[in-house]
Amino acid sequence: MPFIKAIEQFNSVAIVGMAKNTGKTTCLNYVINHLQDEGKKIALTSIGVDGEERDVLYDTPKPRIVLHKGMIFMTSEKDFEQREFPAELLSVSERVTPLGCLVTARAEGSGKVVLSGPSDSAWLQEEIAAMQAYGAEITLIDGALSRMSLASPAVTDAMILCTGAACSAQLPELIRRTKFRCHLIDLPQASASLYHEFFPLNSGVWTLTDNGEPVQKIAKTVFTANNNWQQTLSENLTIYVSGAVTDRFLKNLYGNMRLVVRDFTKLFVSMPTCERFIRQGGRIEVLQKAKLLAVCTNPVSPEGARLNPEMLREQMQEALQLPVYDIHLTPAPLHRRGD
Repeated sequence: MPFIKAIEQFNSVAIVGMAKNTGKTTCLNYVINHLQDEGKKIALTSIGVDGEERDVLYDTPKPRIVLHKGMIFMTSEKDFEQREFPAELLSVSERVTPLGCLVTARAEGSGKVVLSGPSDSAWLQEEIAAMQAYGAEITLIDGALSRMSLASPAVTDAMILCTGAACSAQLPELIRRTKFRCHLIDLPQASASLYHEFFPLNSGVWTLTDNGEPVQKIAKTVFTANNNWQQTLSENLTIYVSGAVTDRFLKNLYGNMRLVVRDFTKLFVSMPTCERFIRQGGRIEVLQKAKLLAVCTNPVSPEGARLNPEMLREQMQEALQLPVYDIHLTPAPLHRRGD
């Protein structure tokens, strides 16, 4: 598939799902096998836990993550001990996760593994650099449920989004939700001057007026802003939020205000609230723009819902105007290099 070639242009790629059971692991294994065929040196880890045999919510079988000889991987001590292949130990972290220290190793054979990596995006960023130092050309990050933070452009260079019937069994609703998520991922990048003004500000809510008035801090976070603060603001105003943006905060903005956030992963807003803000003349921009390589669809949900796979892919691609793939619709023969 064309997105495999696109992945080869980046040092790190996140594979994220809009919900559990949207086909992330199937997509990851497909990518692993094809990059292996291309002779790429691959590293893998996860935020949270992925690769387990059964789904913890539905108790249904899940596809397992399969690694091959020469691949670098990072997982917890517990899951490292349960791997199904020999491996060369490279390092053990000093920091501890709920599942123990993190082990970085190089596979010396093929087999299944559970990936349980760093517990936060800053730590993940450090470990991506560490695995590259061991020779990895491309690091693949498998995300856990609701952990879009690993797809931040501050952490990974690009991303693949997985969606499917597990998000909604109704095709129009599924397309609507996916289109909104892709809209947030593709928000326009702020100007270089705004980047210069705001990027060094790592905390707080700040303003910068269009007539050139200096940056002013108006609150520590969106949660500490009181109910009357917005009444003192003019309509033609740029507001920068360094942290999370919620529906409650966005509902208080009005007129031609411009909201700037670090990247799309900071937006915890609903579709109606976001659309209302934009209809009123508001704008949302990001300091760091994400790179979405492709959308992959899974027509089956664990509850038994099954969408027409070709119709799902075709209508999703028409709605998104992005490359959309179903791994099972266009299988490609794999001839992996010998272990």
